[in-house]
Amino acid sequence: MTPPLIIFNPAAQSDRAVRLSDRLKRVCVGAEIRLSERPGDGERIARAAVEEGYTTIVAAGGDGTINEVVNGIAGGASPGKSKPTLGILPVGTMNVFALELGIPLNSIEKAWDVIRKGTIRQLDLPKAGDRYFVQLGGAGLDAEVVRRTTRESKKALGPMSYLVSLAQVAGEKPPPITITCDRGLGHTGSFVLFGNGRYYGGPFRMFRQGSQTDGLLDVLVFKNQSIWDLFRYMQAILMGQHPNLSDVEYFQTGTLSLSAEEPVPYELDGEMLGYLPLCVTIDRGALSVLAPA
Repeated sequence: MTPPLIIFNPAAQSDRAVRLSDRLKRVCVGAEIRLSERPGDGERIARAAVEEGYTTIVAAGGDGTINEVVNGIAGGASPGKSKPTLGILPVGTMNVFALELGIPLNSIEKAWDVIRKGTIRQLDLPKAGDRYFVQLGGAGLDAEVVRRTTRESKKALGPMSYLVSLAQVAGEKPPPITITCDRGLGHTGSFVLFGNGRYYGGPFRMFRQGSQTDGLLDVLVFKNQSIWDLFRYMQAILMGQHPNLSDVEYFQTGTLSLSAEEPVPYELDGEMLGYLPLCVTIDRGALSVLAPA
């Protein structure tokens, strides 16, 4: 049996990154560690590991690292060849997917114990265009916030960096987005969030009915984007009442199409990847993950 392969994103060549790397070596006894040093490395390393025959590939980083590793796993297996199981060590800036799964966020030792116990869960795997994602995506406002948030800002401010960018974007008049679901129903909005679970952006339970095993995407369409509207939305989100607002639509669908007549960015798992149009689908039970039962 091959040992687990850990793909570690140190995020920066800092003293903290060196200490974290040393800690991984001490805790994850028997595992091989390979570094992801630049964007795209995680996917490239994971693809190579699939061909090398690794059966467990662990993403050590945040949601962006997990996204790259999952795309490497999903796209690296030859036809008829079994795909490796994903493990997660949440040591990144944003760890929403680990939160969703109940993986301990503040202890490498406890997260490694989850991997060692070997409990496998089969999760749905959504795909947007030619990219897979594990937790969430968005078009419009949040993607524009991601686009404007630099790596340097994230390193310096952590999650607060997104609030700084949001303050810059708030109140700008966005192009309308056209949304179509698998029932043929049409919607329009200023920005859209879609997910494969409950949480978005941290501990915010954005999608009430979100599940990683129901074969459905959860979608929220926000109609407006003035500063006052965003304040209302945030207040309602904190209270868990946002789906009840008259200018917010919440629905579930197996497929989702998004388009706009002007350039509108979209993001997946916290990384801005392109501009609409976009088609989103979901593959049931396509991702094997080591997680608490």
